[in-house]
Formats: sequence, C-alpha cells, structure tokens
Amino acid sequence: MTAETPWDEWDHILKIDPDKELPDGVTYGDLCATGTDAIEVGGTMGITEEKMEAVVEACAEHDVPLYQEPSSPDVVIDNRALEGYLIPTVFNAGSPFWITGAHKEWVRIDNGLDWDRTATEAYIVMNPDADVATYTEADCDLDADDVAAYAEVAERMFGQEIVYVEYSGMLGDEDIVEAASGAVDDATLFYGGGIHDYDSAYSMAQYADVIVVGDLAHDEGVDAVRETVEAATDA
Repeated sequence: MTAETPWDEWDHILKIDPDKELPDGVTYGDLCATGTDAIEVGGTMGITEEKMEAVVEACAEHDVPLYQEPSSPDVVIDNRALEGYLIPTVFNAGSPFWITGAHKEWVRIDNGLDWDRTATEAYIVMNPDADVATYTEADCDLDADDVAAYAEVAERMFGQEIVYVEYSGMLGDEDIVEAASGAVDDATLFYGGGIHDYDSAYSMAQYADVIVVGDLAHDEGVDAVRETVEAATDA
C-alpha cells in the first residue's frame, strides 16, 4: 500500500484558471465556499507568475486546501498558503518533452522544488481539440484498453499516486473512465472535462475517485459548482 495522501479523502477539486475571468458578482471566496475538497490553480495558456499569485492570494483567506498546478517552471510561485504543487506529466504526449523533458527543467528552478509538497499527476489527455492536447502533441486516438494500459503503466511502472483522465472541454466516455478505474489499485483516479451539472458530475464520479471541475466556475458560477460537489459526494 502507498502512504496516505490528502487526495485519498477527496471527491471534488475545483480548478481555477488564472487567465480566465469569473462571472459578474462571483468572488474567489464564493468558489472556495462551495464545499469542494481542494482548489487547484492552473491553466495551459496565458499563465504568468503574477496571475498565479493573485488567485492564490485571493483564495488563501479561506479554509480550503490550495494547490498550484503550474504549466511551466517559470510560473511556479513560492507561497506558504499553498499545500503543495501538482505537476503534470502527459503519458500520451507526442513529444517526450512533456513526459520527462520539461521536468528536467522543473528541478532547476530557483531554490529547487519543495519535494515534501510536490507530487506528479499522470495525465492521459483525451480531447484532441483541447489546448493541452495541442500543446503536448498528445495522441488522443485511444480506446478503453489503451487508457487502462496507460493507467496501469503509470501506477505500476512509474509509481504515480495520481492518474488523471483529462477530456478538457468535453464530457468523456464513461467506459473509458471505468476502464482506467479498473486498472489502478492504490493510485487515485482523477477525471476532468465537460462536467456541467449534477448528472454529468455523478456519471463520472461513479468511476473516478475525484472529479475536477474547471470551466464551469468561470462560465456559470457558484450554484453550478455546488451542484457538482453534491453529485461527487452522492456518488
């Protein structure tokens, strides 16, 4: 058995993109109060250290675990309000840079990584139209067996504590998420992409240990996010 991790007890993560606006009248404090188990601050495009810092500072005043998911080493911030850092490695990336190459640069950041607060996420990117797929040249033409195999490789060969099936921008295939779930034993399965209401959240939370909701906060606001928290808990 792996050591216990914070995400062992989670059902729901709210991912906030520092490059996106919030709906009128919605504050970061409102989002922190939705009942989500953790806030993850990160995005793929248009991210700067200053934008990261602003969101982290706004969320730091509220009692919810706060993590940074930086897209590149130059946007990592050293803020004690952060519980830790979740660094993606894209297992189906077309370029090895996004599997290990970028990570070689991560460990060279000023003062080095805080390893006690750093974990990696084994991403399997599934939406070919998503920025992250373009950015990493991901091979998204995968069936359930392929995804299950990647998940097993991530856990068994690479010792990953988090396997993340990512459909960013669209709702994924339940069969694929179920296959990934069946392929891992101790790793925590994250699912993200296209969750927009109670039903979509519930359908994915049946198979994923943790659902990740992102665009919904920026597009719809607090009530919609709260619905997905309820669904994740019910599932």
